[in-house]
Amino acid sequence: MKMKSLVRWCLALSVAGITLSSSLFSGTLKALALTETQIVERLKSIPVFAVADENGAPLVARIPQNAQSTPNADSPSVAGVFINPIDAQAFITRLKQENPSLGNKLQIIPVSLGDIYQLDRRNNQQEGVNFTYVPTNRQVELAQQLNPENFQGVPLFIAKAGAEGGYLTLQQNEEQVIPFFFEKEGIEQMVERFKEQQPSLANTIQIQAVPLEGVIQTLEQNDNAELQKIVLIPTQASLEYINTLRQQNQR
Repeated sequence: MKMKSLVRWCLALSVAGITLSSSLFSGTLKALALTETQIVERLKSIPVFAVADENGAPLVARIPQNAQSTPNADSPSVAGVFINPIDAQAFITRLKQENPSLGNKLQIIPVSLGDIYQLDRRNNQQEGVNFTYVPTNRQVELAQQLNPENFQGVPLFIAKAGAEGGYLTLQQNEEQVIPFFFEKEGIEQMVERFKEQQPSLANTIQIQAVPLEGVIQTLEQNDNAELQKIVLIPTQASLEYINTLRQQNQR
């Protein structure tokens, strides 16, 4: 996605009117699905951050075929895509210290998660570069606390409440949507507002963590129009980064 599109991104979520969905999720994600076009629509408003050279080419690594081998020209190529721009910058800073000749040439390139998803699917079909999502360690740790079975992947945080376990929704424009937060702090703030509005349900609230990769995979395998209610909420650092770019673009 081009910069002009990136800097137009915005969230239109109301802090009031938090309600519960019906039995949309029924406690699991196994019944959820969207078409490929709808999946891209769900992902396109999420900025992610690639590390690239001065020409904009993504930094890639060769992955050995097994633990006993070393990378070579035939090894799969993998490029990391950071969920949080702070992690991308920390990666570049570390490379500058370890390998200045390489690190000093690198830059952060914001791209749409929807674009990465489409490109990754195309590359898998053509044996091109594979993309791997790099979550923030802190959010993984928080997800693992919610999922003692050792959570894997990029966490998305959601909340449910009530006797039937309906998922908390927010109002976006004139529609009720179900937010999937990339940060646990975001869903916690939403939960606190819900407690103020529905104190009788405060003790029924549960926060859950699900992997982004698992959600995408499930969406690819099924079909359910109700998933149009899902909205992914970027990290605060991502929104601030994109807002800074927007301000620079207006100068």
